[in-house]
Amino acid sequence: MKKVILLMFIFTGFVFSQENSPDKLIEKVKANFNKVKDYEVDVHITVDVDFMKVPEADAKIFFKQPDKIKIHSKSFAMIPKEGLQFSPNNLFGQKYSAVFVRNENLSGYNTTVLKIVPLEENSDLILSTIWVDNKDFVIRKIESTTKSKGTFSILLDYNINKTKYSLPVSMKFQFEVKNNQLPKDMHGESDKQRASRKSGKPVKGSVIINYSNYKVNKGVSDSVFREEKK
Repeated sequence: MKKVILLMFIFTGFVFSQENSPDKLIEKVKANFNKVKDYEVDVHITVDVDFMKVPEADAKIFFKQPDKIKIHSKSFAMIPKEGLQFSPNNLFGQKYSAVFVRNENLSGYNTTVLKIVPLEENSDLILSTIWVDNKDFVIRKIESTTKSKGTFSILLDYNINKTKYSLPVSMKFQFEVKNNQLPKDMHGESDKQRASRKSGKPVKGSVIINYSNYKVNKGVSDSVFREEKK
């Protein structure tokens, strides 16, 4: 009887470890995203930053595997590079260690929470926490701390039944950076901004990006990504 109980305990532990294997879960996320060879999509960008007025903007994003991206916009917006250029390939493109933290219900989705620790000394990333959807194998939330760009979090929403791919329909990017890391032409327009800069307090902000009119795997030409001559 004791042997049976011991075998059951070992088997249960093996199943638990397999289900919560960070590397296997990440491979599923990457494989899911890699079904997308290229895409173009329209985006609407809304920016909310402390003490600043930033106009809303419309843009078109072009992407091609593994890491080509181009943003076309006729109007200005403070666009977060980490948000618009986010993909699982970028997040896991360097050597890292992944650690299982817990299972968590996130807004009704069953997720696995993982810690991602970069192993390369020159990495700007210090630590990331990600929430992986255990059903659709997409990343629903990220919290990251970096050496040069402060901290940020990304919340992603999907409609896979509509898009048929693991591509977001909306993203909320929240960040906290030092005031002197913002573009110079956005500084000093008000007494509050000047006071904030002198105090050395970090600036908080958020960017909401809504995606529409996806065109996936239709073939995006390499010429789209060439730099235009000034």
